[in-house]
Amino acid sequence: MRIRDYGITVGRMRTGAGNRITDVPGVKVGHVTIRDEAHRTGVTVVVPGPDNAFVRKYVASAYVHNGFGKSAGLVQIGELGTLETPVALTNTLNVGLVWDGLVQYMADRSQREGVTVTSINPVVGECNDSRLSRITSRAVQPHHVREAIESAGVDFAEGDVGAGTGTICYGLKGGIGSASRLVEIGSREYVLGVLVQSNFGSTVDLVINGVPVGERILKLKKRRNDMAVSGQDQGSIMTVLATDLPVSDRQLYRILRRTGVGIARTGSYTGHGSGEVMIGFTTANRVGPDAEDGLRTQTVLREELIDRVFQAAAEAENEAILNSMVCAGPAVGRDGEEYRSLAEFLTGDKKVI
Repeated sequence: MRIRDYGITVGRMRTGAGNRITDVPGVKVGHVTIRDEAHRTGVTVVVPGPDNAFVRKYVASAYVHNGFGKSAGLVQIGELGTLETPVALTNTLNVGLVWDGLVQYMADRSQREGVTVTSINPVVGECNDSRLSRITSRAVQPHHVREAIESAGVDFAEGDVGAGTGTICYGLKGGIGSASRLVEIGSREYVLGVLVQSNFGSTVDLVINGVPVGERILKLKKRRNDMAVSGQDQGSIMTVLATDLPVSDRQLYRILRRTGVGIARTGSYTGHGSGEVMIGFTTANRVGPDAEDGLRTQTVLREELIDRVFQAAAEAENEAILNSMVCAGPAVGRDGEEYRSLAEFLTGDKKVI
């Protein structure tokens, strides 16, 4: 069940058919989940399209809202404004091995297709899942990246799967969540989708549609003499945004910044120890081999129409975070601490909203 299944509607804009990032045509998502006695971790991959991204790159941008993170590949995205691999998410200490997996996958694919590769810019994001998983084991291996890419599809699981298996959000169980919005421009309808890996926030700050849900959860748990769930606003959130809108990398940068509005609507103030990193791409305006005259022509959105795209980004981010939480089941940390699911507090005698 997702957040709307509990009667909670986020925002005013219409959603895409699946209300997921994969509503953007061509985009797919795949997971590999590692769950055993020592580990709750994994990798999640957002595949931007079916063809080789290295040959026809995607216009892209990245925005670092708070830089407490160890992501890879953002520097070149900022410099060139393009994406040439899938985007992978994992845990903090597995960035290097997932980077290796992306390099090998792209090198192998390009070799099969007769494409010469001398440099690849893999893009990897991360959250620290050490509260639930033995992170120093670096359990995610390069072959898991290939498995996630090859299993990617339009329909995918949310909650504590893939890179969200070991994450905590607002002191409750976090995970992978997604949402989408439809944007009408002239006579055409476009899609903007978001996928998050949520691992941030303090319980007391959690807000849903303006209601102080976190405060109510803490009061409820205190009455029941349950283990307290609070903590500092730390741990990070990764955001991947996809759209088929014809926008420039500069416009994508502006759009990505509005996902921070969606984060704030859930109550976060972006704490010192929390890394908020946003990566975005458009499936329009692909960048292939240069034309013979050395010039490239792009169609881009008129700037005065971008407000509705900003709204879509904020709403989709807000809903994706809530989906990541309600889709995740409860978990017990490495030190025995309990992390409940938000879903537990949306029904029955524990209902807080």
